[in-house]
Amino acid sequence: MLRHSFGRSTRSICLVLACLSLVLHLLLALFCLSVLQTACVLPSSSSSSSPSSSSSSPVSGKEDQQQQSTSHSPFPSSPASSSPKPSKNRDCHKVENDVTERERELTWAKKRDKGVKGHSKLEALFDHPLYNLPRPEFQEDDWLLRVRTDDDAKDTGSEQEEEDTANNSKWGSESEEEGYDDANWTTNVETHPPWLRFHLGISRWELYNRKDPNLVQLIRYLATQRIVNAVQKTGGTQLKLLMSFPSYGQALLKPMKQSRDAETDLNLFYFSDFERHNAEIAAFHLDRVLGFNRIPPAVGRLVNITKEIRDITKDPRLLRTFYTSPVGNVCFYGQCEYYCSTENPVCGRPHALEVSLAAMLPDLTLAPRRSWRSPWRRAYSRTKLAAWEKDPAYCDTVKKTPPYNHGTRLVDVIDMAILDFLMSNMDRHHYETFEKFGNKTFLLHLDNGRAFGRHSRDEPSILAPLRQCCRIRRSSLLRLHLLSLPSFRLSDVMRESLAQDPLERVAPLLSKPHLSALDRRLATVLQVVRSCQDHHEDVIYSDMEGYQRPTEDNPFKDIFI
Repeated sequence: MLRHSFGRSTRSICLVLACLSLVLHLLLALFCLSVLQTACVLPSSSSSSSPSSSSSSPVSGKEDQQQQSTSHSPFPSSPASSSPKPSKNRDCHKVENDVTERERELTWAKKRDKGVKGHSKLEALFDHPLYNLPRPEFQEDDWLLRVRTDDDAKDTGSEQEEEDTANNSKWGSESEEEGYDDANWTTNVETHPPWLRFHLGISRWELYNRKDPNLVQLIRYLATQRIVNAVQKTGGTQLKLLMSFPSYGQALLKPMKQSRDAETDLNLFYFSDFERHNAEIAAFHLDRVLGFNRIPPAVGRLVNITKEIRDITKDPRLLRTFYTSPVGNVCFYGQCEYYCSTENPVCGRPHALEVSLAAMLPDLTLAPRRSWRSPWRRAYSRTKLAAWEKDPAYCDTVKKTPPYNHGTRLVDVIDMAILDFLMSNMDRHHYETFEKFGNKTFLLHLDNGRAFGRHSRDEPSILAPLRQCCRIRRSSLLRLHLLSLPSFRLSDVMRESLAQDPLERVAPLLSKPHLSALDRRLATVLQVVRSCQDHHEDVIYSDMEGYQRPTEDNPFKDIFI
């Protein structure tokens, strides 16, 4: 009897607990439903609270904050950074996507913050005094281009020009071609598209200023702007396209022709290799990390071969080379001296194609350039050697030859050789300068598509200018020393810089072996310099006034690290 009554009371207690549990679950379900319903409405200011969005999109009235952020990361971390803020009427699916994008950006920001002293290594590098050396005061003739002012119009004596300038009239192309915007550019820089600001920012000393906020806008412009025309660029040995945008800007496109992890066959000659789209992008980042600023800004992009090339091109030579492969991919091969055939096509998957887009330099009619044959140009022959390959004292002859016998031209070429060695580019046969500046200017580091082909082997012949001349800029050497330190490390800052490119979402632009090769090659460069210092006295070209010669114990004797 006692056992029966005890069992009945136990069942009653269990029933009560079950009812309470059911009620609690129902209340929890109602609460979650209300939260999900309100989660689809985001406050309009939420996008501005994201660190990445605030640093990657220009905000009117906050130029100081914009310049501070863009001086370190002038690349859009994701397409979402350039999209408009979400409105309250957006559906849940779009909001979910935006939140996911912000989470990715925040994750990247956290990864960045694991660098030096709680900051990213790239930011710490660009904050270093070696990357913020005092610059000479710019004179009027130190700018490549400039906008005509009222005084200029008066000097010419043209009444029409005076009237146009006084009215702040439009200038630019008056083309009415389909797809192009009306040109409404005035002397006010705010009306200029990013590509025009880039052209107006070119100076005697560098192609762009790393701290210029327009660099952000130019990169985003190249990565997102609508394409209105595509034609094949004349000249060159491999396929390149000239892409046009609605605001009359243009970019040089190089397509993906092989896997970015594919290593160049060791038996191939340097002039028999394919050009790589990721090499053009990585070369721009490396040039910037080294502090040269001599390669035009380049960015990766996924383009639709059908909609953004075939359907809009007005180039009949290019159009007739399109076809559909047996597996349904859209392909084309163009017309060029080498590698433009059905055996070497450019194909989408089935329409999407990875490309690099590099900002075009000002038209030659506005800013003529002079092409110089490199003294260390290769023979481009399978049987012959160049003069520098046969004569160890070849540099003595170069030093007596204009323009290498005075000024900075020789150390400029050696800077370029170091850049080429780090990225294993053997194809540097010419370089260019802007004619306006004569011999007192920097060298343009153009056409880097054959770089980053091999990571397992270094090519010591690329360093011939440094080995034979034993001459190097002090600022360049100090930056190389800086990048060899564990607290910065060239591979780490390159990885961080490349991670901001849109194509990094598809796959890393440089594989781990290529990044490791950068550190190995940097150590080789420094060893060559040490060897030069052991056998020569006048190795360092002093370009830092008041700086004392560094010692082995402290290569940064008077610069705080």
